[in-house]
Amino acid sequence: MADASPPSAQRPLRIRADSKRDPRTQFAGLPFRVLKGKGGKRVEVLLVTSRETQRWIIPKGWPMDGMTPAEAAAQEVWEEAGARGKGYDVCLGLYSYRKWMSEDESLPVIVAVFPVKVRTLEDDYPEVGERKRKWFSLKKAAAKVEERDLRQLIATFSVDRLT
Repeated sequence: MADASPPSAQRPLRIRADSKRDPRTQFAGLPFRVLKGKGGKRVEVLLVTSRETQRWIIPKGWPMDGMTPAEAAAQEVWEEAGARGKGYDVCLGLYSYRKWMSEDESLPVIVAVFPVKVRTLEDDYPEVGERKRKWFSLKKAAAKVEERDLRQLIATFSVDRLT
């Protein structure tokens, strides 16, 4: 049977978790900007620190009712980094990590990453007192994150693939 939804409509990504050992799903935004200079255009990525360990990460969170994965990713970019912009319904890829719920309990999480082109950066946003934020070149941002697959996604990110 043919799918009736338009080709640009994004369906929710769900990974069923029947037990505590099953993977969970999160959506992340890769906030970026394009700077133009003498040497051409340069892409930078906005990273934030995690709340507890202060590691450099990209904004991410759990699925949100009524939002597509890309919309949820853009919402996380706003809440965690104070950045507003255009989200794209293009999944750049997946990475996984273990989310520590307590000292001795963690959950496997699979994260789908969606690009968000930053238009404005606000000084007042929901998690302003909990995180730091900083712009990095693609190469430096990739070196700052711990997750190997996320490192690869950032290092190979191309704005040209979004148009």
